[in-house]
Amino acid sequence: MDTAHTHPTSDNPPPRSPGFWRRCLAMPIGVQSIIAVGLGALIGTLAPSAGEQMKILGEVFLNLVQVVVLPLVFPLIVLGIARMESVKKVGRIAGKAILYFELVTTVILLIAVGLAKLTGIGKDAPVHGADAKDLDGLSQGIDFHELLLHAVPKNVFAAFSEGNLLGAIVFALLVGVAMAAIGEKSEPFAAVLESVAAVMFKVVGYVIRIAPLGVLGFISYDVAHYGFGNLRSLMGFIAVVYAGLAIVVGVLFPAIAVIYRVRYVDLLRSIAGLAGIAFVTRSSESVLAPLMGRLEAFGLSRSTTSFVVPLGYSFNTDGSVLYQASALVFLANAYGADTSVPALLLMVGVLVILSKGMAGVASASIVVLIAAGNSIGLPAEGIALLLGVDFIVDMARTGVNVIGNSLAAAVVDSSEKRREAKRGTREASRTPAEPEVTALQKEPAQ
Repeated sequence: MDTAHTHPTSDNPPPRSPGFWRRCLAMPIGVQSIIAVGLGALIGTLAPSAGEQMKILGEVFLNLVQVVVLPLVFPLIVLGIARMESVKKVGRIAGKAILYFELVTTVILLIAVGLAKLTGIGKDAPVHGADAKDLDGLSQGIDFHELLLHAVPKNVFAAFSEGNLLGAIVFALLVGVAMAAIGEKSEPFAAVLESVAAVMFKVVGYVIRIAPLGVLGFISYDVAHYGFGNLRSLMGFIAVVYAGLAIVVGVLFPAIAVIYRVRYVDLLRSIAGLAGIAFVTRSSESVLAPLMGRLEAFGLSRSTTSFVVPLGYSFNTDGSVLYQASALVFLANAYGADTSVPALLLMVGVLVILSKGMAGVASASIVVLIAAGNSIGLPAEGIALLLGVDFIVDMARTGVNVIGNSLAAAVVDSSEKRREAKRGTREASRTPAEPEVTALQKEPAQ
């Protein structure tokens, strides 16, 4: 028996097992991100100065994401609207989405206020030790006149360079409607937009692969910069916010999904990795582009997803409004303010209005919180106290924002499909049946 080929030789070396780094890169992004969280917490605790410097990794990741977002979102929205059957359908989908946003936001606010009132959070909070200087530059509130101008920019190129998502959505809406109106003449431009979207999806894939580095940078910075000093005094507030978000994700969203026949568990599985990235980076924008692709793969129509999801990023911040309502009740209890039912309902009404002004505002949740607090007479010093633990609750509310917008797109898409199915049934019933041909009729005339 010839054994020359049965044993490895220098000419025929054994296959090498993949190295350590290759095995790490082969892990799912979610696993890599979890490892990055652990490493980041370790670096931030043991080497705070190095941890603060590592923030640049997170900022580079977010910059790469922001470079891609508008070049991808714009063509998807335009194509989605241009390929709808009519402008009437565009208006119908927009109306459904906005009505859904308003109803769900109001229910979430009521849940948050009720939970915070029931637990009595904030009654022993050390608000007098807070430093209002932490709020410098944030206390200007929200100018709805500026918000409207922000939504309708005078220069679309400036809007793109500034990352003005709301302005880009409005311009894309106009372009899509115009393309639908001129019909076949828009096909060459549509082909260009299709190509741009395909290229941007590929770029997004490259960017998401380095998400764990961004996670490492942000977690290292957060632990090093904020530490865990305020956790003990504000643990009740953190617990209520997380409990409220758990109720929203585990009770409210499944109930909505049942009503609209959305496969909620499958939806969560589909977007879990992206929600996790949003959680640790504290940026829902970091997953906007891949989220739309994931929802389309889940079975939602591109025309609905590419319109509803970006719109929801501006007007449907479920996790953020729950945080704001809990924070206002916390501060009202801390300062001994009125927390009667009428006062709480006023608080909810103020937040329903102000939360829709969050689009395009830096530190949006804090800005809205300050504006709402001022409107009901709460001082800014207490809000400054919450900044110490803001990064902890910000992670959870950002992840819930991603889940909420995904469900919103699924609900609107389900509603549209059910409507089309009913219309198809009605049209089929109106079509006259063909007369039955009998055997005598088939016989040739004699």
